[in-house]
This record gives sequence, C-alpha cells and structure tokens, in this order.
Amino acid sequence: MKVLVIGSNGQIGQKLITLLNESKQHTVRAMIRKQEQSKAYEDLGIETVIADLEGPFDSIVEAAQGCDAIVFTAGSGGKTGDDKTLLIDLDGAGKSIEAAEQASIKRFIMVSAIQANHRDNWHEHIRPYYAAKHYADKILKSSDLNYTIIRPGILLNEPGTGKVLAESNITNGSIPREDVAKAILYALDEPYTYKKEFDLVAGDLTIPEAFQKI
Repeated sequence: MKVLVIGSNGQIGQKLITLLNESKQHTVRAMIRKQEQSKAYEDLGIETVIADLEGPFDSIVEAAQGCDAIVFTAGSGGKTGDDKTLLIDLDGAGKSIEAAEQASIKRFIMVSAIQANHRDNWHEHIRPYYAAKHYADKILKSSDLNYTIIRPGILLNEPGTGKVLAESNITNGSIPREDVAKAILYALDEPYTYKKEFDLVAGDLTIPEAFQKI
C-alpha cells in the first residue's frame, strides 16, 4: 500500500513514517503544512505533500491522490485552545475522511483516544478533546471506508516493548508511542482489524496475538 500519513510532525506520525519507509510491504507519503518541513523527510527519500487541515478541502483531496490508505494521527496538542481542537481533531478528521472518499481510498486508520466512545469516562479537564475524537470516530464509522479506530491509552515516550493489550473496553492504561506506530503498521492490511474499534495499552501479547483476539 501507499500510505498518506496525516499528522506527520506529531510524535506518532514521525515514528510511523520511519516504520513505513523501512517496510518492504508499503510506501509512505508524509502530509506537511509548510515547505520548510519537507527537507528532513526528503533527505531520507520520503515523499512529502503540502496540505493543511485548516486549509482548503481540495488540497487534502489532492494530497491523497494515488494513495491506497490514510492514517490520521493529527492532533491539536495540549497547548492549544478548544478552537484548535475543534478545527483539527474534529473538522480536520472529517475533512480527511471525505477526502479519502473523493480520492477513492478505502482503507482509513484513525488514532483516537482511550474511552473516547464512553462519555462517562472522559477526563474532565480535556472533555472538548474527547468530544472531538468521539464525533470524528462516529463520522468515520458512518462512512463507507474500511476503517480501523485505534484508541491508545496515555502516550509515553519510552521505548516500545512490542507487547500490547487490545480490547473494546479498557478503562485505563498507557502505551509507548513507538508501540502505537507499530500497531498501526501491522493493522494496515490485517483483516482482524477491519471495521473494528478498540482501546490499546501496554500488555503481555505481541501485536499480532492481541489483534487476533479483538
């Protein structure tokens, strides 16, 4: 597959792009917002395309042309306000889903947040973030895309272990960003994950073992 990564400058996005670039099964196109962000990727032989989730919708469609899958790892970040959360995590995700449909791309992987599907378990201080993720996921599920929604727990910067727990209702937990990226890579063409949504935290199973139990 040729995979468009949306959220290329995020920590998960960067790790995923590296994994895709090293993969023998897939190729990658990194979506960036500014031309000056391209050099680091292009020095590694990684294709880039310029488009902004807050910019014109047609530019996202154009960025997706020729790809077989989209991975949405974008996020407004903890230092922005609720307005950016709305524009990136909700509307940006919605635009990306619509762009996939217009570009005739069927495979779409969404990086969401643990328990985003259960309002009663949303953390009070980031409820707008959870609301954005919740409704972005609903938009994806109502589409005709072959989706996978991965809801990782608290994200850690420590090295990945390759061992995870993937279930439909995990109430808490954490996971290295590296393991989230590895899970996305494995999920791309793994039928066990098609049309599925699940929480993902550190665990005792390898990623293939965990995904077979979803």
